[in-house]
Amino acid sequence: MKKLLGSLYLSLAASIWGGMYVVVKAVVDLVPPLELVWFRYVIAMCALLMIGVITKQSWRIEKRDWPLIIIIGLIGNTLSIVTQEVGTMLSTAQTGAIITSTTPAFMVLFARIFLKEKITYKKAISIFLATIGVCIIVGNGHIDSSHQLGGLSLLIAALTWSLMSVLIKRVPEQYSQIVVTSYAILVAIVVLTPFTIGRLAKLDFQTMTHPTIWGGLLYLGLISTACAFLLWNRGLQLLNASSGGLFFFFQPIVGSFLGWLLLGEQIGFSFWVGTILIFIGVLLVIREE
Repeated sequence: MKKLLGSLYLSLAASIWGGMYVVVKAVVDLVPPLELVWFRYVIAMCALLMIGVITKQSWRIEKRDWPLIIIIGLIGNTLSIVTQEVGTMLSTAQTGAIITSTTPAFMVLFARIFLKEKITYKKAISIFLATIGVCIIVGNGHIDSSHQLGGLSLLIAALTWSLMSVLIKRVPEQYSQIVVTSYAILVAIVVLTPFTIGRLAKLDFQTMTHPTIWGGLLYLGLISTACAFLLWNRGLQLLNASSGGLFFFFQPIVGSFLGWLLLGEQIGFSFWVGTILIFIGVLLVIREE
């Protein structure tokens, strides 16, 4: 039951993040990446605080556990998300999807180093199949030299997100994921505020009152940040970190499908071939004893 629940949580989180790219496309022209991340976190923080108060969470963290939570906030919630936004802006969507697909492989590596989890043949085959599936979906894996800076930024995003996802496993289970996620997001807000506070005055707040813009910001803050982070962190608590990382591959599937459905982007036979390979890889992990 734990494995099935963990699989469900991770699948939902990755699917939500896949849909996030469609929303970002509608918002990022008006709200630049750094400010967009800041707005996401402020909205998510308000939502998490309300949920925490309503559910009467204990906000106390032992002194010895603070460094780990701060590191998670710095690496995963700050560095990873900012480099992901910047990398996506500087490169193409295909480049982003290909490099993002390396995240589960890095998670297996970090899980071996920090958690001493074994790299089984089934996990290796699962990651190989899912990676091939992503590459088939997004097309040619060639990265244009003009996008090298964006590619490097996306690689940093993949590395830091993988490391954060493994470090989540080191957080004692006595703490609520609402509390842990809230504190990690608070760390990101504290770090990002000095860099964004002076830039907020330059935004066109009148245009931001359009339903598409504020609706997009609410989705990014409430759904893709508050809800998805909670689902991802909780899912990782229920599964091995190396196995859980494979569910990250649902992100490009959902992103490509919604791009076709809502933005008119074309997908062909290769999309379905890649999707089948990804699902086979995920099923191998779920069935592994």
